[in-house]
Amino acid sequence: MKTFRAIIADDEELARRILREYLAGQNDIEIVAECPNGFEAVKAVNDLCPDVLFLDVQMPKLDGFEVLELVEPSLAVVFVTAFDQYAMKAFDAAAVDYLLKPFTAERFGASLDRVRVRLNTAGSAPSLPRNLKLASRAPGEYLERLVVKDGPRVHVIPTGKLDYAEAQDDYVALRSEGKTWLKQQTVSSLETALDPRRFLRIHRSFLVNIERIARVEPNTKDTWFAILRDGAKIPMSRAGYTRFRELAGGE
Repeated sequence: MKTFRAIIADDEELARRILREYLAGQNDIEIVAECPNGFEAVKAVNDLCPDVLFLDVQMPKLDGFEVLELVEPSLAVVFVTAFDQYAMKAFDAAAVDYLLKPFTAERFGASLDRVRVRLNTAGSAPSLPRNLKLASRAPGEYLERLVVKDGPRVHVIPTGKLDYAEAQDDYVALRSEGKTWLKQQTVSSLETALDPRRFLRIHRSFLVNIERIARVEPNTKDTWFAILRDGAKIPMSRAGYTRFRELAGGE
């Protein structure tokens, strides 16, 4: 019988213990790590390459959705959480199952059956989307931080410290505090996730924190430059200039 490797990521010791006890009688599932926060979960998944991840949504340091941005997207995931408002987003993200705390041993057994079907069926596992954190937002709610993986390290960038984002194919280059980080995401999806009162698409390739704009200078008849406080010069299109003037109250 093939043995599947599992990681449990939950900040509550009691929740981890219950999962550990339920899994103790499963001969085909081996727990290779338990993680009390999102940072440790990302490290464990990347180091140990498990088959399945039992993942809480609300955890310290990184939440469950942020963890999924930073790990292998084909991983089989079972969300285990007390917050049922995330259920639909979890299934939309192709999670194997969603366990709402508290759950019975019978309900957990049904979830394991789904896990086994997923793992034993070649080519059946859809990839989890990288932007699940964006999809999980409530209407009018915007991201307060961005997570970026740089080799084995994870960086958290508060959106208030983001100077601008530049489109680079399927990535965005995030500029913050004199450093640049690459994140696998389109600039358009990032635009929808950030507060439009704070971030403005001034060019098809640039999304700028308007608090960083020191002044605007003309370039050609139909283009301008946004000069940031640190001296960076960002191209501004006619449409971007119009949006900037509207946001600035016509100044």
